[in-house]
Amino acid sequence: MTSALRPWQAIVLHESDTVATALVELHHQDSALISNGDLVEVVQDIPFGYKFALCAIARGDTVIKYGVPIGFAIQAIRPGELVHTHNLESLQGIGDQK
Repeated sequence: MTSALRPWQAIVLHESDTVATALVELHHQDSALISNGDLVEVVQDIPFGYKFALCAIARGDTVIKYGVPIGFAIQAIRPGELVHTHNLESLQGIGDQK
């Protein structure tokens, strides 16, 4: 049996996530099909395995992945924009610096 479904380009692991993870390299102006059925217009190139915003994220807002906070936006992030160290302060490692 064959499937006529278009394969996902990104995955969301929890309904409260504000980011998706690219399953393929995405390019500016691509419409990425997300595992939850949504389409998101990509506003810049997103490498395979990297996160991008599913919705507008204001400066200071918590970024959610796997249904848990992973960090805070250090600047406004547009839907379809790469979410990485240039615009995200990670919660990983906080408190274990000497």
